[in-house]
Amino acid sequence: MSDAMDNLDSPWKHALEQYFPEFLSFFFPDAHADIDWRRGHQFLDKELQQIVRDAELGRRIADILVQVWRQDGKQAWVLVHVEVQGQKQAGFAERMYVYNYRLYDRYRRHVASLAVLADDHPDWRPQGFGYELWGSRAGLVFPTAKLLDYAARWSELEASHNPFATVVMAHLKAQETRRDPDQRQDWKLWLMRRLYRLGYDRQQVLDLFGIIDWVLKLPEPQELDFWRQLQQIEEEQRMRYITSVERIGMQQGIEKGLQQGLQQGLQQGKQEGLQQGQAEMVLRLLNRRFGAVPSRLAARVRTVSSEQMPDLLDVALTALALEEVAATVDALALDSGIGLEG
Repeated sequence: MSDAMDNLDSPWKHALEQYFPEFLSFFFPDAHADIDWRRGHQFLDKELQQIVRDAELGRRIADILVQVWRQDGKQAWVLVHVEVQGQKQAGFAERMYVYNYRLYDRYRRHVASLAVLADDHPDWRPQGFGYELWGSRAGLVFPTAKLLDYAARWSELEASHNPFATVVMAHLKAQETRRDPDQRQDWKLWLMRRLYRLGYDRQQVLDLFGIIDWVLKLPEPQELDFWRQLQQIEEEQRMRYITSVERIGMQQGIEKGLQQGLQQGLQQGKQEGLQQGQAEMVLRLLNRRFGAVPSRLAARVRTVSSEQMPDLLDVALTALALEEVAATVDALALDSGIGLEG
């Protein structure tokens, strides 16, 4: 897996760093209650990245390491590994185990490994990893929170003032509306109305809007209409928090750039052939949404047939991360009978 994809940022990463106490309170209240928050907490990115490089166990999207103080005065490190790519992984539990023992081995501190499972597989619920040989046992058991479970607790999410209730609702609706941009726009507006209804201050609204906007990506027509309606909402509420002239101008600039990129891709299609032009259009879109596309993924996109390209374009417009696009390319390759590259 390339560094560009491994280091792909996500709305979860920002939410965890912005609202870490609220994160623990929402998903792991027992852990939250055992921490002395008066003494603060510290993110240990360098320490975690050293472990990640040593482990070399694949995809990392939003894992953080935090130093906290317990109520009894003892120091602890909390490893939070968050799955956000919407795909289950066979080696996930093993990776949690390796991160845990490597942190302990390097720093000789107690480590609590916690996991949030944001995939769309109801029965995938890894909770530990271990093995036994000749009476010798090694392993790790870790608590998890499954986001799909919160769909049945929607009324609780609506009533909650915890910022992570908003994060979870946005994530669930992103999964639910992956192929319905009109419904996605409706839910995006609903979530914004809810922020104002809960009485968040300007900075909280801006922080949470950044997450909602990132997770609930919209195609251009719905995006333009969303901004028009959001402006009306803010005028009704007399709270011009988001739809400032600068923000609208920036958004329009992004949209204009995206439109130009798509037009260039279509023109290239006339010159180089339909399939190649479609592939370049998708790659331009991915480039604008996620930054540089890894060369291996770009090569695989160019193998997708013209008939399958509309399905790939749908995912390219709405995916939360490049890995979703990669998984779609793999699935399309299997459907067409083309073997995957090693």
